[in-house]
Amino acid sequence: MQANLAIASPSRDNIIFAVKWAASIIQIMGYTATGFGWTPWNLYLFLIGVVGWFAVGVLWKDKALMLVHLVALGAMLAGMTSG
Repeated sequence: MQANLAIASPSRDNIIFAVKWAASIIQIMGYTATGFGWTPWNLYLFLIGVVGWFAVGVLWKDKALMLVHLVALGAMLAGMTSG
Protein backbone atom coordinates (compact mmCIF):
# COMPACT_ATOMS: atom_id res chain seq x y z
CA MET A 1 0.00 0.00 0.00
CA GLN A 2 1.35 3.39 -0.98
CA ALA A 3 0.78 6.49 1.15
CA ASN A 4 -0.30 9.71 -0.48
CA LEU A 5 2.47 12.18 0.40
CA ALA A 6 1.19 15.13 -1.60
CA ILE A 7 2.36 18.43 -0.15
CA ALA A 8 -0.37 20.99 0.19
CA SER A 9 0.40 24.18 -1.65
CA PRO A 10 -1.18 27.49 -0.77
CA SER A 11 -4.11 28.41 -2.95
CA ARG A 12 -4.07 31.47 -5.16
CA ASP A 13 -6.62 33.14 -2.90
CA ASN A 14 -4.45 32.54 0.16
CA ILE A 15 -1.43 34.06 -1.58
CA ILE A 16 -3.42 37.14 -2.63
CA PHE A 17 -4.82 37.47 0.88
CA ALA A 18 -1.32 37.35 2.38
CA VAL A 19 0.18 39.82 -0.11
CA LYS A 20 -2.61 42.39 0.22
CA TRP A 21 -2.52 42.32 4.03
CA ALA A 22 1.28 42.42 4.18
CA ALA A 23 1.35 45.34 1.71
CA SER A 24 -1.35 47.16 3.69
CA ILE A 25 0.50 46.74 6.99
CA ILE A 26 3.77 47.87 5.42
CA GLN A 27 2.09 50.96 3.94
CA ILE A 28 0.62 51.79 7.36
CA MET A 29 4.14 51.49 8.75
CA GLY A 30 5.22 53.94 6.03
CA TYR A 31 2.57 56.43 7.16
CA THR A 32 3.73 56.00 10.74
CA ALA A 33 7.36 56.51 9.73
CA THR A 34 6.36 59.68 7.88
CA GLY A 35 4.52 60.96 10.93
CA PHE A 36 7.61 60.48 13.08
CA GLY A 37 9.96 61.93 10.44
CA TRP A 38 11.82 58.66 9.90
CA THR A 39 13.20 59.48 6.49
CA PRO A 40 14.16 57.61 4.28
CA TRP A 41 12.63 54.55 5.98
CA ASN A 42 9.14 55.84 5.20
CA LEU A 43 9.93 55.80 1.47
CA TYR A 44 11.33 52.28 1.57
CA LEU A 45 8.22 51.05 3.35
CA PHE A 46 5.96 52.84 0.87
CA LEU A 47 7.88 51.30 -2.04
CA ILE A 48 7.38 47.79 -0.67
CA GLY A 49 3.68 48.45 -0.05
CA VAL A 50 3.12 49.93 -3.49
CA VAL A 51 4.86 47.01 -5.21
CA GLY A 52 2.79 44.59 -3.12
CA TRP A 53 -0.48 46.25 -4.09
CA PHE A 54 0.62 46.39 -7.73
CA ALA A 55 1.18 42.62 -7.54
CA VAL A 56 -2.33 42.17 -6.13
CA GLY A 57 -3.68 44.21 -9.04
CA VAL A 58 -1.86 41.92 -11.45
CA LEU A 59 -3.16 38.79 -9.73
CA TRP A 60 -6.72 40.18 -9.76
CA LYS A 61 -6.29 41.48 -13.33
CA ASP A 62 -7.52 44.84 -11.99
CA LYS A 63 -6.16 47.50 -14.35
CA ALA A 64 -7.28 50.44 -12.18
CA LEU A 65 -5.41 49.05 -9.17
CA MET A 66 -2.34 48.42 -11.32
CA LEU A 67 -2.47 51.94 -12.81
CA VAL A 68 -2.75 53.73 -9.47
CA HIS A 69 0.16 51.84 -7.97
CA LEU A 70 2.30 52.04 -11.10
CA VAL A 71 1.87 55.83 -11.16
CA ALA A 72 2.62 56.00 -7.41
CA LEU A 73 5.73 53.88 -7.91
CA GLY A 74 6.92 56.08 -10.79
CA ALA A 75 6.33 59.27 -8.81
CA MET A 76 8.15 57.92 -5.78
CA LEU A 77 11.13 56.72 -7.80
CA ALA A 78 11.32 60.02 -9.69
CA GLY A 79 11.24 61.95 -6.41
CA MET A 80 13.85 59.70 -4.79
CA THR A 81 16.27 60.01 -7.71
CA SER A 82 15.87 63.77 -8.10
CA GLY A 83 17.02 64.80 -4.73
